[in-house]
Amino acid sequence: MSSSDELTSLRGKLLIAMPQMSDSRFAEAVIYLCEHTPEGAMGLVINKDIEVISMTELMGQLSISIPEPEKDRLTNCFVGAGGPVEQNRGFILHSNEYLKEESLSVSDQLAMTATLEILQDIANGQGPASCLIALGYSGWSELQLDRELQENAWLIVDADQDLLFNHPRSEVWGAALAKLGISPELLSSEIGRA
Repeated sequence: MSSSDELTSLRGKLLIAMPQMSDSRFAEAVIYLCEHTPEGAMGLVINKDIEVISMTELMGQLSISIPEPEKDRLTNCFVGAGGPVEQNRGFILHSNEYLKEESLSVSDQLAMTATLEILQDIANGQGPASCLIALGYSGWSELQLDRELQENAWLIVDADQDLLFNHPRSEVWGAALAKLGISPELLSSEIGRA
């Protein structure tokens, strides 16, 4: 890649799956990009629920005790399917007032941490103010994401904390499109040429 063809990093942006997405695992997915370089990309799907496990069940499986006053607060924590890679591994996307040495600062406002310590801090009410937990991640090899973008598989939009942490998961895809002024009903799953 020549210097005139430098890759513009999309780190900290949201990818919105187009209706013609050929991989059903990413149908109507919205992915927060934690890393994007010429060597590859890594992100977390933020809108795919894992119905088989709740936050309190996850903490129980990890032998993390939750003090009684914190249990109600944790019922609202989102545990989702971050992607098809390493689905047995957890990644916590969170507001960056909570940073540890192991945290990856993704933007001015967000970080990602993948340790048991952050889960223990969340359980004890000492974790980040906002977070979501993703089991697994989405990954792309060298320039793979850039090819998918050229094929119009994804739209790109700026991330915001309301969409990441507060929006009902079932409405995130439509809300992300709305940030671009696009109505989901106007998108066709058929690709055509004029």
